[in-house]
Amino acid sequence: MMIDRLKKIENEAVRALQNARDEETLNQLKIKYLGRKGLITNIFRELGKLPAGQRPEVGRVANEIKTLVSKELNSALKRISREKEREAQPQLDITLPGRRPVIGTLHPISQVIDEVCGIFSELGFEIVEGPEVELDYYNFEALNIPKEHPARDMQDTFYISDNVVLRTHTSPIQIRVMEKQQPPVRMVAPGKAYRCDSDISHTPMFHQVEGLMVGEDISFSHLKGILTIFVHHMFGEDILLRFRPSFFPFTEPSAEVDILCVICHGRGCRVCSHTGWLEVIGCGMVHPEVFRVVGYDPEAVTGLAFGMGIERIAMLKFGIEDIRMFFQNNIRFLKQFF
Repeated sequence: MMIDRLKKIENEAVRALQNARDEETLNQLKIKYLGRKGLITNIFRELGKLPAGQRPEVGRVANEIKTLVSKELNSALKRISREKEREAQPQLDITLPGRRPVIGTLHPISQVIDEVCGIFSELGFEIVEGPEVELDYYNFEALNIPKEHPARDMQDTFYISDNVVLRTHTSPIQIRVMEKQQPPVRMVAPGKAYRCDSDISHTPMFHQVEGLMVGEDISFSHLKGILTIFVHHMFGEDILLRFRPSFFPFTEPSAEVDILCVICHGRGCRVCSHTGWLEVIGCGMVHPEVFRVVGYDPEAVTGLAFGMGIERIAMLKFGIEDIRMFFQNNIRFLKQFF
């Protein structure tokens, strides 16, 4: 019967298409079964010779088989295409040694913070942290910067409300520690600070480390000794430093610490504005008014305080000229510090 003949063609075609391994074989099978003189095409030509009662059933079966063979042909084409793509890809050699995963490291800013805190820890200073969103009282008033004080203009403050700010320095932590602890006090406070400023040497968010030491008979000599030790540990024993008079509302007397330019070694260059010196630390003896605010007796204790910008220290330590490089997430830049 014609239907048995169709079923036989179907089985042969499906088996042949499933076993095909290249496009040339598929083309030959397509011609053999679906071409103008193909086996299935010939069935349709012979329909007119069949009795009228058999034609509908044979035609239906022939169409179903034609559709099935066409689907099998498309599936075989996709299968062979995938196999060719796999063969074109490099083969996995399981005898090769494994690739080590890339292990990250600390950001250069974090490295410098750890180094700075490590130096002061060895000198007996405790590491303390505090809130970045701060009350105006702790950020200004308790540090001898009352309302309308001109020193507030130097801070370029981000105000959240009239009495709440993003801290402009980490000095408020000193007030919070002294409120809770009686002398002696010896602490450093690393952390982020915020000011409305942005150029090649300033960013709106930056990092500081503030230090405080309070006790009996603390003098400016202690301040000079501690900061000299720090500078020599951070930049090398051969680096000269000097203390230059300055002004801060919360210290009296106040000073800036300059170091011999680490780039030109004092000869003068663009980094040091051709002076041979670089300012790195602000410092001084704690103002008596600050002690009175926290309940310390300025007649019984004295103290020293200092602060430094970590980005500034990192730029000098690593020879980086643009502070914005620290915040651009440039992998080529960061890989230098792995």
